[in-house]
Amino acid sequence: MKYGIALFPSKKLQDLANSYRKRYDKHYALVPPHLTLKTAFDAEDTKIKAIAKELREIAEATKPLHISIKKVSSFSPVNNVIYLKVDPTDELKALHEKLHTGSLNSKPEYAFVPHITIGQKLSDDEHSDVLGNLKMLDIHHEEVIDRFHLLYQLENGTWTVHETFLLGKESE
Repeated sequence: MKYGIALFPSKKLQDLANSYRKRYDKHYALVPPHLTLKTAFDAEDTKIKAIAKELREIAEATKPLHISIKKVSSFSPVNNVIYLKVDPTDELKALHEKLHTGSLNSKPEYAFVPHITIGQKLSDDEHSDVLGNLKMLDIHHEEVIDRFHLLYQLENGTWTVHETFLLGKESE
């Protein structure tokens, strides 16, 4: 089965992202707006309990994350993905690195660029036009995220939460 690990932002930020995603992201119906921490990976059902235990330990050792978004950007010319750029804090990078060790050990396919996709699979002309318009937006969003999620992919391509992990030790 395919799994992935992501942060879901607040409803306010999801609503903003979705206002663009429904027009510009063909994956709009498959997964809510998110920040990918670990891209899709295959795992057997027998291994997922051990992976979940590792994720709980990582979550307990990680403080809630402050995220800041100040602009729209793109991965062009590599591909026509438009996204809300999340400032890459040391804490966010450290969590990403931890999620690529232990039984999740794998080298990421791409350098970690924290982002929330709002458009993808656009033609060159559409990408250029949409990006030009979105770059003019005055975006200043900050929030604290206190959990990450282990997701799994259903046969129809939809992603669903398997388990949620709260960041930081539970206060006594």
